[in-house]
Order: sequence, then C-alpha cells, then structure tokens
Amino acid sequence: MKSEDKLLIVWTSQDEEVASKMVLLYSSVILDRNYWDKATLMIWGPSIKLLAKIPKLQEFIKKIKSSGVELTCCVVCSDEYNLTKQMIDLGVKPEHTGEFLTQALKEDYKVITF
Repeated sequence: MKSEDKLLIVWTSQDEEVASKMVLLYSSVILDRNYWDKATLMIWGPSIKLLAKIPKLQEFIKKIKSSGVELTCCVVCSDEYNLTKQMIDLGVKPEHTGEFLTQALKEDYKVITF
C-alpha cells in the first residue's frame, strides 16, 4: 500500500517575485494537478508582512485555499507584526509553526523552503 505523498512548503522570503512566480504559483496548482495528495503552505517571518501588504498575493492565497492546500502562519511572527487578524481573515491559521515543522520532518513529509 502506497503512503500518502505530503508536501510542506515553508515560505519565509520577503521577495515579491519569488512569492508570485514560484511559491504561490506552484502552491496554487499542486493539488489540482495531483502532484501531491496533501499540501501545506507555511507562511513564516517576513513573508507574513509581504502577504499583508500586496493584494495580488492575497488573491493567490484565496485561490490556494480553495484548491485544498492547508494554510498556516507563525503565530509568534504574526503577533509581533500585529497581523494575526489579517492572516485569519485571509484564511490562514496562526499556529506555533516550529512544532508543525518538527513533526513534518519526523514524519514522511517532503519539505521545501523559500
């Protein structure tokens, strides 16, 4: 029996072009194209600030969420940036991402970072 193919994308970059041309573009198609069985986009650090200020990226996030990719962000970071409510409003779940990342590394997730 084949195990589930799971991907965790850790997005930390504050570079808008990296966000739109790689991280969010890839995240928006990976489940619809059956590249992965399950996927999570983890928004961590400076990428939270970038997402909060760029409407085009926020539209990508809505598309990603509607495709079934789980969205999470670092609650410590979003609290420090005073952006937790905005992340929640975008459908991003604030949580202690260090715990999630650790579990993903110990389990059979593939992890990529940007």
